[in-house]
Amino acid sequence: MSDSPGSAPAPTAAPAPPAVAEPRPTTLRQRLAELRGPDVAPHPLDARALAALAANPGCGRRALLDGAGVDKTALAAALGSPAPFGQSQFAFMRGNAFEARVKADGGTELMRLLHERMGAGSPQPVPGEVRVPDLSAAGPEGRAARTALALREATGAAAGASAWTLLVHPLLALEVAGSPAYLEPDAVVVHPDGRWTVVEIKSFPMIDSSADASKVGAAARQAAVYVLALERVAGRVTGARVDHSVLLVCPRDFSNLPTASVVDVRKQRSVTRRQLTRLTRIEDIAATLPEGTSFDLERCSPAELTAAVDAVTAAYAPECLAACELAFHCRGRARSAGAVEALGRGVRGELGGLTTVGAVLAAARGETAPGIADDDPTVVALRRAAALRAEALESVPEGVVAGCR
Repeated sequence: MSDSPGSAPAPTAAPAPPAVAEPRPTTLRQRLAELRGPDVAPHPLDARALAALAANPGCGRRALLDGAGVDKTALAAALGSPAPFGQSQFAFMRGNAFEARVKADGGTELMRLLHERMGAGSPQPVPGEVRVPDLSAAGPEGRAARTALALREATGAAAGASAWTLLVHPLLALEVAGSPAYLEPDAVVVHPDGRWTVVEIKSFPMIDSSADASKVGAAARQAAVYVLALERVAGRVTGARVDHSVLLVCPRDFSNLPTASVVDVRKQRSVTRRQLTRLTRIEDIAATLPEGTSFDLERCSPAELTAAVDAVTAAYAPECLAACELAFHCRGRARSAGAVEALGRGVRGELGGLTTVGAVLAAARGETAPGIADDDPTVVALRRAAALRAEALESVPEGVVAGCR
């Protein structure tokens, strides 16, 4: 029935407001992809990088860039501070040729060296009877799962038998600061008694059964990361145990013939494990970045990349020059800010709350440093040293003093 003339129209209900979709939470992987660049493939995080990261766990800059898979070599070049890292093409080819020789014929020479150095009490591996499983699979997750399965099968086959298994370039997964890292040792050998041994093949020589100590130390730190990753797998395999000594294979003297040495990595493993657990979780570092921060080398200008890098706190030390691709950029920043870190960790530790060179010099001259009490032990020691220096210079002839200055 229609409304009669003069009757008030019925009230019309207000339209309901459109539903606002809840923003979907951003996962850590998505966040890291945004930082790296959505179209940029992640740069792999290897054991050498993890060993360097563990040596400087307070550096949030390296932790974030490594976790996001940013190519730090290309980033350093874009910032104008390229680092001379990496092997020459000749050294790379020589290393590959030596590794191929060591693993030839089903790893006969490698297994002979391993049994000779670490196979006491185990039957000698018979050429042609050493199991070499196929570890190929799709993607890093698939290869890591295939490696874990091969290790489990090899350990089961070794129980009560004389079976040896050689895994060539297995892939191991290790979580670092909340982000997965995939590591690829040269080889892992499963002994008949269920032991798992990491094999590192290096192209630097052993002369008279001795190699360069710094290179052996670097190889030991790298192998310790592999041991940690293997222990993660061994915890789910009955009867498995990871050997804390690794086999280091190198050319003998000046030839291309392989020789080997056993390296105990228990100390390096303990230090690396402790340092990796101290790393701030990557999502916590990423949460502190300004909105829109990106390390996309293809889309960001050098000025934008510089601002993005400087937005992440760093812990520079001169030792970084031998381990990090961004070290020259960080050194320049530390010097321009007058940070005492540029003088070394030892100096930084001795100076306490005095964080800049200017503050140190001011305290030595008797001036009051902001936030530092005059009776601070560091300030007292600096002023005493300055007084001794002035006293010593007063006792020296003027001409000699001018020459020293």
